Amino acid sequence: MIVNQWVPAAHRGDAIGDSARRVRDLLRALGHESEIYALSIDEDLVGEIRPFADPASSRGDLTILHFAMVSPMTEAFARLPGGRILQYHNITPAHFFAPYDAGIFRLLALGRQDLASLAGHTDVALGDSEYNRQELESLGFTNTGVFPIAVDVDRIRHAPARPALEAILDDGHHNFLFVGRIAPNKKIEDHIRLAEHYKRYVDEGYRFIFVGRTDGVPRYYNMVRALVSEYRMLSDRFVFTGPVSDIDLATYYRMADVYISLSEHEGFCVPLLEAMAADVPVLAYASTAVPDTLGGAGVQFAPKDLEWAAELLGEMAFNDGLRARLIAGQRRRLEDFGDARIRRELESLLSTGSTTAAAAPAPGQFPQ
Repeated sequence: MIVNQWVPAAHRGDAIGDSARRVRDLLRALGHESEIYALSIDEDLVGEIRPFADPASSRGDLTILHFAMVSPMTEAFARLPGGRILQYHNITPAHFFAPYDAGIFRLLALGRQDLASLAGHTDVALGDSEYNRQELESLGFTNTGVFPIAVDVDRIRHAPARPALEAILDDGHHNFLFVGRIAPNKKIEDHIRLAEHYKRYVDEGYRFIFVGRTDGVPRYYNMVRALVSEYRMLSDRFVFTGPVSDIDLATYYRMADVYISLSEHEGFCVPLLEAMAADVPVLAYASTAVPDTLGGAGVQFAPKDLEWAAELLGEMAFNDGLRARLIAGQRRRLEDFGDARIRRELESLLSTGSTTAAAAPAPGQFPQ
């Protein structure tokens, strides 16, 4: 069987692209032909990822479209004769970006419209979380399910040491980590407010580290930095690294005392799995897909009471018994995302997809 995957943009280190490559390798191990096609391809991936303009892109027995943004792939996917599997990675609601970037607001709004246009034009519609599946169902998609994103946690577990960076971070302060884009839905400003409560009521020996791009929404990033000044906090206790290598990323996880997520919109949240793989206790605001990803692992809280969160953070930083219990629970949860489950889910998906492809109308019969 030929199983193709379509990804609008192929970037190394991007969760969607990394997942697609892992799924491709599992498909090949199962004896299927499988390629990934993309509209834009990073230079170091040329040769591994094929251009979408290649006519072979539309000749798969099954085609998996990884949907996370508006693109010309949507219309092309809808016109395939059958075997159309949508994997939805979620689109951040546009309202988060309204005060900061009109262009991103428009792209996100168009992305939602683009997604809705596929209702009735897929054979299987999958979310990578139950939260995403329910969103698909609310838009009118049928034959929905959940297929988890395939995360390569070995790049965190088996990365070589970075002694110089470790020495900087091992200075007696507790390291509280966030990984991801500095974007409005991530609510980085709440991390700053949490730090103020933590400093006031728990301990002054802290460092908040933010690993990820800071240039995506400049007005938002500037607001966050201004908040640090407004609270008259020590600026060196807030480290914004920008993009980092996998080796440095693994070091930040390894040196973290607690991973913190205060995001108010997540479709899956890959860093939660990376933190669990690095044995970093997770403190998370229980919003959108975060409870789906964590299951019962970590410490989840709602509503968003940051004074309460600061008390929880202190317990997680200082209570070794609690930390050990949390790490044990996170290890059990992480097993649910291993290769064995992905392979099992993939075999089931191929079986379902083959059945729908066989029953699909001929190309000229597909409703336009």
